[in-house]
Amino acid sequence: MKVKTIPILSDNYSYLIIDERNKYCSAIDPASPEEIIPFIEENKLKLKYILNTHYHNDHTGGNLELKEKYKCKIYGPDKEKDQIPGIDNLLKENDIIKIHGYEAKIIETPGHTAGHIIYFFKDHKILFSGDTLFVLGCGKLFEGTPQIMWGSLLKIRNLPNETKIYCGHEYSKSNADFALSIEKNNNKLIKKSEEINKLVNENSFTVPTTVEEEIESNPFLRADVQNIKKNIEMESSSPEEVFGEIRRRKDNF
Repeated sequence: MKVKTIPILSDNYSYLIIDERNKYCSAIDPASPEEIIPFIEENKLKLKYILNTHYHNDHTGGNLELKEKYKCKIYGPDKEKDQIPGIDNLLKENDIIKIHGYEAKIIETPGHTAGHIIYFFKDHKILFSGDTLFVLGCGKLFEGTPQIMWGSLLKIRNLPNETKIYCGHEYSKSNADFALSIEKNNNKLIKKSEEINKLVNENSFTVPTTVEEEIESNPFLRADVQNIKKNIEMESSSPEEVFGEIRRRKDNF
């Protein structure tokens, strides 16, 4: 399963899943057609599907133009069907879709938006996480509570460790700086931060990350870890409360 990373807008990532045999491709959150079409045309690909994780315009803004040009079908969350331009196929928890012979399981991860979904290609251990989980970060809680988002993040944490995570934004440098303010005594995080700084300085992508790396280093996945609880003086608090405090601090970082 070939994944092409395409940076779009100011700090978004879109992705193409490419079937090289048939020259088909599918796009994850292709908000900027002018940055995606040139690659499709240059490689003589045919866009078959668009997979949206949630309705925000920096993820769905290219839907209608791409659908008109390529006659592709658009998948998206059933709970946001009235907000996603051009949507054809409505998805909910545990649905299975087949893209170019590859099967993806749909996982509902509300919190950033109420209907947010992610796409898990189990056989290939690949996850497109949208704005639920970033490298060393997570999405803002625009339409959810800390309790809701913590539950969504646990779904990702429970996926196989080797799962590669392709997220919706390039926030890794600022996320690393923040994570170190929460857990500066985490050696895995220190190493991850150094790797991110190196990649950013080389103008390279910091995606994909893996479930294992995020479990080891991402403070938002570690709200039930005693070291973090101690660092922020919340040793007797619930994971949901700790997560909420970490999110509050990041919002003001």
